[in-house]
Amino acid sequence: MGKIELESSWKEKLIDEFNKEYMHSLRDFLKKEKSERKVIFPPGRKIFSALNLTSFQNVKAVILGQDPYHGSNQAHGLSFSVEYGIKPPPSLNNIFKELASDLNIEKPNHGNLEEWGKQGVLLLNSILTVEKSKPGSHANRGWEVFTDKILFLLNSSKNNLVFILWGKKAQEKGHFIDSDRHMIIKSTHPSPYSANNGFLGSKPFSKTNSYLKKHRIKEINWNLS
Repeated sequence: MGKIELESSWKEKLIDEFNKEYMHSLRDFLKKEKSERKVIFPPGRKIFSALNLTSFQNVKAVILGQDPYHGSNQAHGLSFSVEYGIKPPPSLNNIFKELASDLNIEKPNHGNLEEWGKQGVLLLNSILTVEKSKPGSHANRGWEVFTDKILFLLNSSKNNLVFILWGKKAQEKGHFIDSDRHMIIKSTHPSPYSANNGFLGSKPFSKTNSYLKKHRIKEINWNLS
């Protein structure tokens, strides 16, 4: 991981995590993987992009993913997002399909979701690194503990957030979120294997904005065009 470049509000809340045993173990694992010349995504400087883009104070909603895309030049530290110029993967295409159905927003000509992050949508993966072409390869190495801490802090320290949990794994990870303090939106995952079983037609974008508006929080402009 090298030197940790982390946005100040998150650094203040998470600094103790970097001194814990699980994080030392995770750091050693990543060093070993790189010493064996394995290709790791996203690049080191982009591992914490979600936190660096959306400060703790600015979080309004969380879209929880699993682990980064494992293809070349795709992952850049934001769940479901890809770099400019990279073809959107199938799950992201289904997200755009639902966006068009829900809010009549046409599909953008790119798959970069940074504009959502800048408006307060924390695009967080449960696992923050992956080996090229090996999905899930960095599971159970410590990232899940770190991202649980992030969710715990948001759940306990803020009110009226929207947690968007697509798929069984995201819902299991967010099981402790207090639905009296926050809105939880659940559906199947946008993957082609499950999108037709509850994701398409679930209207997560309009539901998020309705909740934010109700609580006098500025709504998200979901249009990426």
